Amino acid sequence: MSTTKHHVGFATRWGFILAAVGSAVGMANVWGFPYRMATYGGGAFLLIYIFFVVVFGSLALPAEFAIGRRARTGTLGAYELAWASRKPSLRPVGKAIGWLPLAGSLCIAIGYAVIVAYVLKALFDSLFGTLLTVDTQMWFESFAMTPTSVVPFHVTIVLVTLLTLFLGAKSIERTNRILMPVFFIIFAIFAIRVAFLPGVLDGYLFMFTPRWEALVNPETWIFAMGQAFFSLSVTGSGMIVYGAYLSKDEDVVAVARRTALFDTIAATVAALTIIPAVFAYGLDISSGPGLLFVTLPAILQDIPFGQLFAIILYVAMIAAGVSSLQNMFEVVGESLLYRFKFLKRWIVLVLIAVVVLGVGLNMEAIFQWGPWMDWVSIYIIPLGATIGAISWFFVMKKEDLLEEINLAAVKKHGDLWYNCGRYLYVPFALLLCIIALAMQVAF
Repeated sequence: MSTTKHHVGFATRWGFILAAVGSAVGMANVWGFPYRMATYGGGAFLLIYIFFVVVFGSLALPAEFAIGRRARTGTLGAYELAWASRKPSLRPVGKAIGWLPLAGSLCIAIGYAVIVAYVLKALFDSLFGTLLTVDTQMWFESFAMTPTSVVPFHVTIVLVTLLTLFLGAKSIERTNRILMPVFFIIFAIFAIRVAFLPGVLDGYLFMFTPRWEALVNPETWIFAMGQAFFSLSVTGSGMIVYGAYLSKDEDVVAVARRTALFDTIAATVAALTIIPAVFAYGLDISSGPGLLFVTLPAILQDIPFGQLFAIILYVAMIAAGVSSLQNMFEVVGESLLYRFKFLKRWIVLVLIAVVVLGVGLNMEAIFQWGPWMDWVSIYIIPLGATIGAISWFFVMKKEDLLEEINLAAVKKHGDLWYNCGRYLYVPFALLLCIIALAMQVAF
């Protein structure tokens, strides 16, 4: 039961890590993390967030990598293997239950492609100078409030994602070796440029001065946990397929921790760019997507070389967005190939692109896109992640999971690691799921 399908894996450890980071790093790192940090205690939120990143990066992420590597396939095969390892008669349960987290990946891809299309629209207008000469609020509303307003950009994003996937793991590794360093370099440059704006000191103080009273606010803990949970793409689906491409010579806990580290660096660099800039210009930190499309363009209009910085900013965001979409397409495609073995990979990828584009074209306006993403975030993703957590740590045989975790581990993991997963990570996932369903909170 150790393998179900052979794969050509990633050529190098860093190729795998960059691909995993590419999946994890996305729009939420740019506006979600700075907004949450600013709203829920600054430095206090950061400390809690780091705590949850350490927990999830040490337990949840390596578990998903390990089950993917053991199954040598994606979501559906991984759940089937996990449940069958407990008892062969449970195989049909695993076969059925894996569809929910898989549906979450497809649903999030549909909405995610729309927001990346917004970013491509911003890049296009930056290249031609339009974005630097308009009222940014009116400019944003001109397409965000209009159905079918970014169709050419939407089509382009889906096609680019599709083309980068046709060569499988090699293509994912190759593109992320370029895209992820570009993302980090560009945001580092932007953070340095922002540091020279007048009044940024208040922003840095706001970020790193812990407001300890926030610790007694339950929402601080819930939002920090939710931000860490989804920033790492621990959804019971997303990282499984990358694990299927992972060599048996790799220490899954070590590579998971490196992935978590670089994802956290990305979020921190984004916060170092946005929060000080917002303070310098006296703008609203709580504007969500508007941070990219209203607040930051307003800042770019008022600094030297604003057009250049606008271009590199949105190139970085497209790099992060396409990397995340790659993972979502690959998750769904790999599972469909596992279930329907007569299909060709390129046919499956094209079908996914058609679905993502076909549904997404009907929700390009933000008042359509927003509720869709809320619904997926509130219901589908937390539930899928919880199903995954329970499957790995309560259903799958302990010996099978630990065997895969320790396959190439320098430091062996035993009862302590497993019990932390079972009695620390699983309750966190379950709590988040219950709160999201009960309070209708979207992370």
